[in-house]
Formats: sequence, C-alpha cells, structure tokens
Amino acid sequence: MATERISIDAGTRLIVLTGAGISAESGLATFRGAGGLWEGSRVEDVATPEAFEADPERVWRFYGARRAGAGAAGPNRAHLAVAEIEARLGDRFLLATQNVDGLHGLAGSRRLVELHGSLWRSRCSRCEAPPVEDRVVDVAPPLPACDACGSLMRPDIVWFGEMLDPAHEWAVRRFLKAAGVAGARLVFLAIGTSGNVHPAAGYVRYAKDLGAETWLANADEAANARWFDHVVTGPATSVVPALLGLG
Repeated sequence: MATERISIDAGTRLIVLTGAGISAESGLATFRGAGGLWEGSRVEDVATPEAFEADPERVWRFYGARRAGAGAAGPNRAHLAVAEIEARLGDRFLLATQNVDGLHGLAGSRRLVELHGSLWRSRCSRCEAPPVEDRVVDVAPPLPACDACGSLMRPDIVWFGEMLDPAHEWAVRRFLKAAGVAGARLVFLAIGTSGNVHPAAGYVRYAKDLGAETWLANADEAANARWFDHVVTGPATSVVPALLGLG
C-alpha cells in the first residue's frame, strides 16, 4: 500500500500516462508474457502491417479474442481514481494511455488520448476514411470491407512499425508546453508502464525538461525508472487511489 501522496492544489496541472499494468487487475494480460509471446502469439504474426497483409483472417481472429477479453472486463479502482481526479481538475488534467481496451472510457475518463488506438474501432487498410466504431467479436469471412474504397478493414490499432497519430503526439506535448508557458506546477504520473515503448517512454524526460515533478506507480520495475523523482511499487488498485488522495 502506498504511503506517499501527490500534492495537488488549485494550480496543479496533472498529466497521467497509463500502460497495460493498470488493466492487469481487471483481468487483462499485460503487453507480453513469458517467452516473448503476446497472449500466446508472436507479435510479428498478429500486430504488424506485414502480418495483416499476409494473413488478415488470422489477425482478425486474434483481435476478436482480445475484444472478447476486454468486453468481459470492467474498470478497476485505479481506472476509477484517474477518472475522479480528472473530474476535479477539469482542463488542468490530461490522460494519455497506451492501452486499447477502452476501460478508461468506461470509468468516465473524457480528457483522453488513446495513443495506440482502440480495440473498439476499425479503419480502412488502404484509404483515409475515418475510423468507425466496431464491437463485433466473431469476425469471420467475408472480412469487413471499407464502404469508401472496398479494401479490407483492419483494427484501429497502432501496430509495430507504425507511427503514432501526430495529433495524439501533439496533444500530449501541447498540454505539457501549456503548463510551462503558464508557469503552472506540473505533475507527470505514469502508471503500469514498462518504460520500453516509445515515444511514450520518453514523455517523462520531456516533462522533466519543463520542470515537472515526476511519479511512477508500477508493480514491476520500469526501464525508464531513473527519470522519475518518485517511484512507488505496488498493485495499481491500491497505489493509485492512495497517491491521488482518494484511497
């Protein structure tokens, strides 16, 4: 149980970055398991543009299983605590998540940037048609096709080898810069992140350059832990509410 608490006053701006660790206690597998597998599959076979081109049916089966797992899960106390602090801070808050499970939205988070996309949307694999909501779990041939161009639809996920949406990157940096311009107290809190996945793993350094107080709440050691002023170890459902003064 965390004994430390982040001081959040009327002038504090808080940015929260979350990774798979915050959803682990909702029953969802973290990013990679033993042996370098992701829920039993090699990432090269299910989470790259090349994998989709080679075997789109296999990729859709994999993401259908992930949708089924996420759909059966619910937000836990850590998700709810993040949503509650957002409600208190309003525009002085931003949540950037690497997760695609949708649990932050279910918890009530609205000032939310989904850096790696969402399980619950699909987009065209070829054209620039906007993503569409898609909650189908059992995706089977014939695979879904784009209404605009007829090409195969794919999960709206940022796969390995792909770039983040520039608008999402800019939203994070704009929030951090705005705090610096305003001379506001800035707090950066990362929850359940490995510190290995870029560019998100580098946000803490950018925040520190702007004078942020940096916190890490993790069950396991993160690769970028040295960049944090405070590191608190423990399960997210206990640590996060206590850190935010909600425990």
